[in-house]
Formats: sequence, structure tokens, C-alpha cells
Amino acid sequence: MNRFFRSYRVRIAVAVLVGVSIYFLLFAVESAFHLRASLVANHLFTSATIGALLFFLFEEVLVSFRVRQLKILNTIVDALQRISAGDLSVQLPETGAGELKHISKLTNQIVGNLKDDISKLEKLERVRSEFLANVSHELRTPIFSIQGFIETLIDGAMDDPKVNRDFLQKAYEHSERLNALLNDLIEISRIESGEMRMSFRYFNISEFVGSVAEEMRPKAEKKSLRLIARSGTEEVLVLGDRERLRQVLSNLIDNSIKYTDGGGDIEVGFTELPESVRVYVKDNGSGIGKEHLERIFERFYRVDKDRSRSVGGTGLGLAIVKHIIEAHNGKIEVNSELGKGSEFSFLLKK
Repeated sequence: MNRFFRSYRVRIAVAVLVGVSIYFLLFAVESAFHLRASLVANHLFTSATIGALLFFLFEEVLVSFRVRQLKILNTIVDALQRISAGDLSVQLPETGAGELKHISKLTNQIVGNLKDDISKLEKLERVRSEFLANVSHELRTPIFSIQGFIETLIDGAMDDPKVNRDFLQKAYEHSERLNALLNDLIEISRIESGEMRMSFRYFNISEFVGSVAEEMRPKAEKKSLRLIARSGTEEVLVLGDRERLRQVLSNLIDNSIKYTDGGGDIEVGFTELPESVRVYVKDNGSGIGKEHLERIFERFYRVDKDRSRSVGGTGLGLAIVKHIIEAHNGKIEVNSELGKGSEFSFLLKK
């Protein structure tokens, strides 16, 4: 408090000196113009007094402003110290002079960005943990099965012609599944890391759809399914990576084959739009429930886990499809209803 009063007395003394200076200045002006002191003496004193008061008030306002700005600056410094210590609950009031207000606003934006980044990192860590858990589980299943069949053969089943060939066939099928899973893992890793480069060229979508359908037809007929290609004969050019899109279409048709019962139909084709072409694959299979539609493109997400494994899916096919279509600046769409089938589609630029 003593420091404050000393400062206060200094300000009063300065104000008085200013008033006296104004008085003598006005008096000098009066003398220079030969004015009568009797007429203006009171005015000189009044002017000097008003000048002193105005100076004092101005100085008081300036000091108050400085004190307020100093408080705001101390608040900002305290907030930055808390942020550096890891406290992101800081929210500064965006007040004060222009520069301090701007600093407070930037600090709040930085804190917001840090919160978003931490949230994304936590989400990525959860995804990574789930991915590792899923990979471990998916790899463990065929490996344990292969080990089981081989151990049984070693323990004596190899000499039994009734079971040895059957066990070897099952071990081979599980090794094929393991190989498919590893290939899909490598594929999706390359896509997500950006290693896989797309080669965009114009190609005839009509001929393309027909050729992919012919490649997949034997697999459909093996399950007594009718694969219909609506490709037409006219040339329709689209822009894309032909080989990656072949992978997309093959995966979608294969998916329909797996989840459509014998005697069903699968249709693959395209429809022309003004600036693009809509490619589709639809079936009258088991369909997908609404609660699953938003998640079916996640890695290892399975609508029916038991059936998915029995038909040999790796759980990565639709995730790969999604990434490839997004690399074409497109989006994979799905319409489905339980018991009535599904339709997957995407757009390609002409």
C-alpha cells in the first residue's frame, strides 16, 4: 500500500506542476498581447486548475488501463504455463486491447487444436489395438486348425486311408485361407500407407464389366447361381485404374456369391449419367441389417461371424474396396434389406 500512496502523491504533484506551468504560460500569452490582468486573472487560474485536473484524470485512466492490461497478460501467462504442464481445460476470455485479445483467441484455438489432435491419436490407438487383436485372432484360427490336422496325421491318422486325404485337404484349405488373409493385409497396408499408386487411364467400361463377369461366372455356377452381366455392346469410356477396379468388382461379385443361396441371381452392370457412370453389383441374397450398414466397410467387421468364416472371407475385402474407390475420388454406396438382397454401387468419371 505504501508504494501505491507514494505513486499517488507523485501523480498529484505532477498535476499541480502542470497546472502552474499552464498558468504561467497563459500569463505570458496575456502579457505578450497586453491584456489587462484584472479581467483575465480569474480565467488564468481557472484554466490552470482545469488543466491540472484533466491531466490527473487522464493519468488515472491510463494507469487503470495499464493495470487491467497487466492482469490480462498475467492471466495469459498463467494459462500458457498450465497448457505447458498438460492442462487443456484452459479457456481464456477474449478481452483486452487488440494484441492481447488476439493472443487470447489464438491460445484458445491452439488448445482446441491440441484437444482434437489428442482425440484423433486416442482413436487411432484404439483402432490400432483393435486391428492387432483382430489380426491375431484371424491368424490364430487357420494356424491352429492346420496344426491340429497335422498333429492328428502324425499321431497315426496318416496311415488311415479313410481320413488322411480328408485331413490333408482341410489343412490345405486353411493354408489357402491364411494366404488370402496375408495377401489382403499386405494389400490394405499398401493402400493406407500410400505405397500403392493408381494408374488412371480411359477404358471401355462395357467390355470391362463383361470380362470380369466371365471371370467370376464359374465360381457362381459352382454354387448354382445365375450371374447376369448388363454390359451392353456400345463403347463407354470411363477414367480409372483398370486393374484396381477389377479388384473392386471381383470382390463385390465374390461377396454376393458368398451370401446368396443356391438358385439365386447376381447382376452386375452400369448405368450412364451425364458426367459419370454408375457401376453396380446386386443380388437377392441374405441382405444386411440396417444396424450393420455403417460398419460393413470397417476392417474385420463381420455381420454374421460364423457364416463369414464358413464361406472363407478374410474380413478385409470391403475395406479394400472402400479404399480403392476413395482413391478414385468416389464413394461406395450400399442399399440392402434383410432377406431381400443387397446392391453395391460406385461412380466413375467419364
